Amino acid sequence: MQPPTDYVELAARIKRWGGEFGFQQVGISATELGADEAHLRDWLAAGRHGEMDYMQRHGSKRSRPAELQAGTVRVISVRMDYDPPQARDAWEVLDDPALAYISRYALGRDYHKLLRARLQKLADRIAAKTGPFGYRAFVDSAPVMEKALARNAGLGWIGKHTNLINKSAGSWFFLGELFTDLPLPVDAPAGEHCGTCTRCIDICPTRAIVAPNQLDARRCISYLTIELRGSIPVEFRRAIGNRIYGCDDCQLVCPWNKFARKSVEPDFIVRHGLDSAALIELFAWSEEEFLQRTEGSAIRRIGYECWLRNIAVALGNAPHGQEVVDALSARTEHASELVREHVLWALECHVRSAPPSMDAT
Repeated sequence: MQPPTDYVELAARIKRWGGEFGFQQVGISATELGADEAHLRDWLAAGRHGEMDYMQRHGSKRSRPAELQAGTVRVISVRMDYDPPQARDAWEVLDDPALAYISRYALGRDYHKLLRARLQKLADRIAAKTGPFGYRAFVDSAPVMEKALARNAGLGWIGKHTNLINKSAGSWFFLGELFTDLPLPVDAPAGEHCGTCTRCIDICPTRAIVAPNQLDARRCISYLTIELRGSIPVEFRRAIGNRIYGCDDCQLVCPWNKFARKSVEPDFIVRHGLDSAALIELFAWSEEEFLQRTEGSAIRRIGYECWLRNIAVALGNAPHGQEVVDALSARTEHASELVREHVLWALECHVRSAPPSMDAT
C-alpha cells in the first residue's frame, strides 16, 4: 500500500522538477477567479475583444477551471523566458522603416509544442511519484485565464499593459498550466509594482491601452496584425509603422525588463533572419516560400494573405522610393481582394509622398 502523499514535499519537488525541465519558475494556485471573471465580463460587454469571438464562446469555463477540466482543485503555472539571444536590437529595427518588425516571441519556433511537451514531462514525473492523478496541460490552447492564474501562483503581477510582469525577470516569458486534482499547498499571489509609471500607456502607437489594465484589442497592433482576418482600419495603418506581426512597444519601455534574461532554449533562436529582414524581401515571398519558412513558427497561423496585407501596410509607411513602388505594383492584381486593397492604399501613400516631378520643360 502506497503511503499518504506529503503534498508540501510534493509541491517543493514539482518546483524543482520544473527547473530541470527548463521552466524559470513554477507556482501553484487555487481556482477562484471571481474578480477576474467580472473584469472579463465587462471587457466582453464593451466589445473590446473585437472579432475574437472565442473569448466569449466558452462562457464561464474560462474563469472556472473545474468547469473546463472536471476535478481541478489546483493549477500549476509555469513560465519560460523567450527573449531570443543575439537578435538584433528591437529599437534599431523599429527605427529603420525599410525593415520588418516581428514580435520577439515569434522570431524562433512556435512555443506551444515546446512548452506542452515540457509540461507533459512534468506531469509524468509527478505521476511517477504519486501514481496516476487527474491533470490536463494547457499552453494558450484553451479558454484559460493564464495571467490571472499565474499572478495567483506568485509568478508576477498583471501590469497596466495587461501583460504579466515578474519583479526579477520582466515580462519576456511564456506561460503554461497544469490543471490538477492534487490538493497541493498554494503560493502567495505576487504584489503589484507598477506604481505611478505609465510608460506602456504613453508609448502605445494606437492608444490601445485606454486606461491602466484596460486594453481595447480593436486598437492593438498585435490584434490588428495577428487576430484580425479582414481589412485593417485605415485610421490605424500609419501608426502600425513597420510592425508586420505583433507589437512589443509596451514591453520594450517597461522598466522591469531591465531584469529580463535572454532565453537559453535553442528553439527560440531567430530563424531565417527575421529579426532584421527587409520588407521588400518578405513581400516577395511566394506562398510556397511563406509556408516553407514559417514551418514550425507561430507566424504561420495568420496565413499568407494576412502576411501580405500586413507587409503592404508597412511598405505604405516606408520612405518613398522606386523599389518600394515597384514591389507594391507587382501585387496590384493579386488574387486576394484583401491584399489588393492594402496594396492600393500603400501606393496612394507613395503618390502623396512622391517628390514633385523635375521633368525639363
